[in-house]
Amino acid sequence: MSNTESATYEGFTAEERAAMKEHAQERKKAARRASRADKAAEAVRDVLAKIAEMGDADRVTAERVHAVVMAAAPDLAPRLWYGMPAYALDGKIICHFQPAAKFKTRYATLGFSDQAGLDDGAMWPVAFALASVTPEVEAEISVLVKRAVG
Repeated sequence: MSNTESATYEGFTAEERAAMKEHAQERKKAARRASRADKAAEAVRDVLAKIAEMGDADRVTAERVHAVVMAAAPDLAPRLWYGMPAYALDGKIICHFQPAAKFKTRYATLGFSDQAGLDDGAMWPVAFALASVTPEVEAEISVLVKRAVG
């Protein structure tokens, strides 16, 4: 790192630090859960509770995304990931919903991990801005999620 870079680096933002703390709490909570069924049921409750806590615009979008993801790929397991609703297959995150308020952005985001099978040539999108969730957007999300899980 050059002198210029070290002079301008200010560390993680408050939002990034909060997300990391949430992730640590999520992992501790998951480790304390008893059975696999208890873990899955509690993880779903955690996701739904997190969605319910969101502001109006993010909550409505998250509820629609959650419904579409679960309908498109019922094998995905909802869970929290860095304090955001996420969906995993065999314990690996496939996609997640990032509310606009999370990092004070102007739109929510639906993101896909490297585990998602969205590969298309040498370059492909892995995050999508969600200004609103229309029936057309729901259809696109459904196609992407189905493709992501193979």
